[in-house]
Amino acid sequence: MKEDKQLLVLTHLSQLLDFVTGIGGFIVPLVLWLTKRDEVFGMDHHGKAILNFRISMFIYLIICIPLILLLGLGILGIIAIAFAYLIFPIINAVKASNNEAPSYPFSITFIK
Repeated sequence: MKEDKQLLVLTHLSQLLDFVTGIGGFIVPLVLWLTKRDEVFGMDHHGKAILNFRISMFIYLIICIPLILLLGLGILGIIAIAFAYLIFPIINAVKASNNEAPSYPFSITFIK
């Protein structure tokens, strides 16, 4: 196994593709994780953290849709999710460059 901090950083930052393509922020980290998890040291851990975060945020987004009808609470939830989509990949990219473990709050562990 080789160490490739740049690829780990790019994997975290690739989530920001959602703001450009809509779905690329899920597909690119998934492909990178599937193809490099056995080759790059730490990719398995970082990839799982990213995918668990992405799946969790998608579920929270689905929950927010009906909450829009309830006093507009869903809109606040969607704004919070958009903020999380922007901030946490950047924070964890910096952590990856410093050899720290990723930390995505509010993530449900789907992939162990």
